[in-house]
Amino acid sequence: MATQLISIALAVFAGIYAVLVCYMRAGWSALPSFSRKGTPKTKISVLIAARNEAANIGRTLSDILAQDFPKELLEIIVVDDHSTDDTAAIVRSFAENGVKLLKLNESEPLNSYKKKAISMAIQMATGELIVTTDADCRMEKDWLATVVTYAEEKEAVLVSSPVVYSQQKGFFEELQTLEFLYLIGLGAAGIGKRHASTCNGANLAYRRDVFYELGGFNGIDHLASGDDELFLHKVASRYPDKIGFCKSRDAIVYTDAKRSLRGFINQRRRWASKSTHYKNKGIVALGLAIWIFNLLLLLTGLAPFLLDVSYLIGGFLIAVTLKLAVEAFFLYPLCRFANRMDLLAYLPILTLLHIVYMVYIGIAGNLGKYQWKGRRVN
Repeated sequence: MATQLISIALAVFAGIYAVLVCYMRAGWSALPSFSRKGTPKTKISVLIAARNEAANIGRTLSDILAQDFPKELLEIIVVDDHSTDDTAAIVRSFAENGVKLLKLNESEPLNSYKKKAISMAIQMATGELIVTTDADCRMEKDWLATVVTYAEEKEAVLVSSPVVYSQQKGFFEELQTLEFLYLIGLGAAGIGKRHASTCNGANLAYRRDVFYELGGFNGIDHLASGDDELFLHKVASRYPDKIGFCKSRDAIVYTDAKRSLRGFINQRRRWASKSTHYKNKGIVALGLAIWIFNLLLLLTGLAPFLLDVSYLIGGFLIAVTLKLAVEAFFLYPLCRFANRMDLLAYLPILTLLHIVYMVYIGIAGNLGKYQWKGRRVN
């Protein structure tokens, strides 16, 4: 009886997942491609929170300073988050190029140093538009001009833009790159359907006055993560039609996949830790449905090896095949957008690994502590 109920539940949730992914594919397709026209006119402040990024911050600042963007409209602020390496010294070496350095000096432990860093930088910022990125990112020269002209043309108060992993070394990082494209695509598709749910702070822009109008990070500042997604939800509650996704290759920010499994797991646990704090319970319900679908897949996949229920194998294979098909349907245009069609060859493996990964992260992301940037985070 129990196994029959599991089979029925699996069929139901497989259908929900298929409909959801196809809906998101439609959301991606609804986003028009953007091509920059003209010169940006808005003054911007690019903000970077950095902790122990001596190996990366110099190249990131060099990329930003090399932007095809009016210098008089560009302000760059780096907040050093208690680095123990040469991060601050490297940032100071760019002072003659106008790069400003702030240093966090909190004596009491915080659960979200990054939100504190961004808030401090915004207090100093003079730009109308805040642009956030990370200290280990790379950008082509048209990045800022593309994002800013998109915001001007669409009159958007918040703009999410694509982030793509680059310079992969090995099988594990290639798998991460494909999985990350899936996540970026989901965020873009939600915006395309006017139901903004996710974004990435490595490539995010929003109006400074709207940040203050909505109380900044008040109400979410106790959470380790969420300077991007949870703030997006704040904006969506007030300005649902003023959020855009800049669908342009020129707007891509590039970053690196995690080199180790431990680093990958800690990153994903940090991202997952904010999911139960979404105020839009519809998003929470969809996330829970996806988690239940993967849990059912895991149970039906393992059951024939543990119990005398070999008839579950057929349902498992059908559900996995459906999962693979709709994920390929969704990821095909995303891989084409990122010029990474080669990644689709990894999809059958990722589809299977994703089952275990989703179940584990859904639990681990909301339980206990984890390591991030050398700190134990609640």
